[in-house]
Amino acid sequence: MISAVAIGQDLFARLLCNVTWRKDWNPSTVFGVFAATAAAGRLLCLTREQMANALSIASLQSSGTMEVIYGIGGDLRGMYAGFSAKAALLAVRLAEKGVTGPLTSFEGKAGFLPTYFRGDYDRAKMRQNLGRHYLGSTTLYKPWPAVGTAHSHIHATIQLVTQNGLLANDIEQIRVYVGDNQKIMCTPLETRRAPATLVDAKFSLPFLVALAAVRRNVTISDFTTTGLQDPQVLATAQKVIPAEDATFDWKYELPLGRVEITTKNGRKLDLVGQNVPGSREAPMTWEHIGRKFAECASLAVVAPNTGQIEQVQRMARHLEAVGDATELLRVIG
Repeated sequence: MISAVAIGQDLFARLLCNVTWRKDWNPSTVFGVFAATAAAGRLLCLTREQMANALSIASLQSSGTMEVIYGIGGDLRGMYAGFSAKAALLAVRLAEKGVTGPLTSFEGKAGFLPTYFRGDYDRAKMRQNLGRHYLGSTTLYKPWPAVGTAHSHIHATIQLVTQNGLLANDIEQIRVYVGDNQKIMCTPLETRRAPATLVDAKFSLPFLVALAAVRRNVTISDFTTTGLQDPQVLATAQKVIPAEDATFDWKYELPLGRVEITTKNGRKLDLVGQNVPGSREAPMTWEHIGRKFAECASLAVVAPNTGQIEQVQRMARHLEAVGDATELLRVIG
């Protein structure tokens, strides 16, 4: 299981890092189906030929645009990864049963890379140190349950209010400097300041920054019907003003964000949110990851008890010593 996860993460990073992406296709579903197929195929111990066929079959299910992220309303932003997982399972099961596909699905005349990315990709880098250097370490483990491109702004806001002892009533204005992708999270501004749905809230930069300013944190319990109606958070969101800055355009690495807070007594506090928790520069500890899991699990429809949560935390931390990885799921099943 550990090998399968490493392989899936590695393939996803290799594909995403080495194509010219216009932020049009949704990488989580377009690339994710191949990553999930590689992981599932490894779990099922597919042969070389079966794995190649599974990836070819998966190409028929590689799809999805970024409108699911950019648009307002709907539930799909909380579900889209599940479609990749479903497609991957179907692909590996069909390949296991002997279904075949063209082995030119990636680079053929009308293959995945020529069609989706106009052939603009770096084949050599995709294959560099393949099987020896796994790129999963580049994955951001998010401390806050919100879109990753907002994390730098959240981080900067928390630091500014904490280090300067600011309360929400002390703040006159919060100016957020945004690049191309971050600007989308601010448009239309009034809707983003007061998101109507729980999913929209996680992709609304003014609301997320307001949460960070008021709570000095952003937790999953903030994304409830009650949380979306918090008058202090909504009032603070009205003070958030986006300012375009191409410096923070999204190229490959998740973009940084700059926050400038003006206080009612005239002070100006300015910070770029660098070394975001969960990044390679500031990795989350096992304890931090465990706390996040416990918080998420506590809000499940049928919440596991404290003993179950602690057992899962121990098993996940020492997974290489677990004889059957499915026991991890049975503990809380």
